[in-house]
Amino acid sequence: MRVVMVVYPGVQVLDVTGPLEVFANANRRLDELGARSTPRYRIEIAARQAGKVRTTSGIELVAERALHELRGPIDTLLVAGGDGSREAVHDRGLIDFIRRTAPRARRVASVCTGSFLLAEAGLLDGRRATSHWAACATLASRYPKVTVETDPIFVRDGKYWSSAGVCAGMDLALALVEEDHGREVALTVARWLVLFLKRPGGQSQFSAELAAQTTEHDAIRALQAWAQAHLGTALGVAALAKRAAMSPRNFARVFAREVGETPARWVERARVEAARRLLEETDHGIEAIAARCGFGSAESLRRAFLRRVRVSPAAYRGRFRSAAA
Repeated sequence: MRVVMVVYPGVQVLDVTGPLEVFANANRRLDELGARSTPRYRIEIAARQAGKVRTTSGIELVAERALHELRGPIDTLLVAGGDGSREAVHDRGLIDFIRRTAPRARRVASVCTGSFLLAEAGLLDGRRATSHWAACATLASRYPKVTVETDPIFVRDGKYWSSAGVCAGMDLALALVEEDHGREVALTVARWLVLFLKRPGGQSQFSAELAAQTTEHDAIRALQAWAQAHLGTALGVAALAKRAAMSPRNFARVFAREVGETPARWVERARVEAARRLLEETDHGIEAIAARCGFGSAESLRRAFLRRVRVSPAAYRGRFRSAAA
């Protein structure tokens, strides 16, 4: 099964090496199992020009072949992401190659912002896709025909797959291995690489969501700053509208227009973000954190966390609590 990874200058090295190591590890596990009749993965890295390709970290990868030299069927076409994707979407030769080659491949997948190249080639029109949490809004605005899902670690729509940022490419590759060889082989690979076969939660557990929720409206921005400093107080629409010197109805309308969501949803988001920081950085109990962030009870905090982050507060603390804490 031929796997071709498409790279370009400024690619993220883990977007390339992470998924490819999953496929290589699957080959080793199949060898150990003595599965002689089971096809192995044949891995290739290709770029516009054969030779060295500099990554965002300064490490150089070697593309064995130029894109125009690729001959024969491709089972899995992978497109990596990275800062260089901003320029790569304007490389007509690269985009044309992806557009021509994808229909002939059994499946096509992007890692991180590699989704922008698939979208630029028109392959994601009318489909669901994802990308790094920080790039999802841009992907959605630039390619309105794509239904962008911001939380999944990876998304499959037909034969087209896309993953969230960086290490999520390994999650996607494990899913491809499971599709090809079954759960037991994929689970063995996950154990060897010390990965989750299916990672709990979505990528929202890794994002700084409030960074994208600022506004140019002076009164609303000031209110947001005040609310974040007073999360333990009552922050209903009436109270916030009074603080902003607006009628509740006008305030709700202006807030939703400027921020992109209702005041209630934004307040919950702000409280969850504050709780995340306390879970990461302090020894405070769940009840104390719930009270401090305005949830009222540990159960309310747990429900909001599951809604927003897709894991429980206790699970989140176990995963992200800092060594200093």
